[in-house]
Amino acid sequence: YMAELKFDGLAISLRYEHGLLALAATRGDGEVGEDVTANVRTIRAIPVRLRGDAPPPVLEVRGEIYMTREDFAELNARQEAAGLRLYVNPRNTAAGAVRQLDPAMTAQRPLHFFAYGIGETEGWTLPATQSALLDALSAFGLPVNGDREIARGGEALAGYYEAVEARRDELPFEIDGVVYK
Repeated sequence: YMAELKFDGLAISLRYEHGLLALAATRGDGEVGEDVTANVRTIRAIPVRLRGDAPPPVLEVRGEIYMTREDFAELNARQEAAGLRLYVNPRNTAAGAVRQLDPAMTAQRPLHFFAYGIGETEGWTLPATQSALLDALSAFGLPVNGDREIARGGEALAGYYEAVEARRDELPFEIDGVVYK
């Protein structure tokens, strides 16, 4: 199994066509998401163009937009100093920033991204394992989290969970737990 962190942010789907970001959509109701392409283009962590000489004709990347704990604290300190309302948590703040009507407002928020999976693809041979998939996404210039490991058997899966739980509060971002694939 591949053991990974489950990020606490906004799930996003990025559709690349011939290496260019063509569409960014939220999960929405599970079938129809919200087109947030203009806003996502302002997030520096998300490449507008994939690296490499021959990106696939279609590559849909699934991932999470999030805000670090430090960035969230600094944003709230600025809010407080300006006499404005404080934000409740990093996840909702990131989600609200991506759904802004004005992309310039999104650009002002310290947003980050991790890719963790794929959706539709055309003209691309899928890597055989989750680990190889994440490595391939990284080679395209997409940020992936390195806090993952291959776990063999229930004891190793539980060990990964326990190790993450022990340092959960020290992570630079919030998580919902772990995911096994």
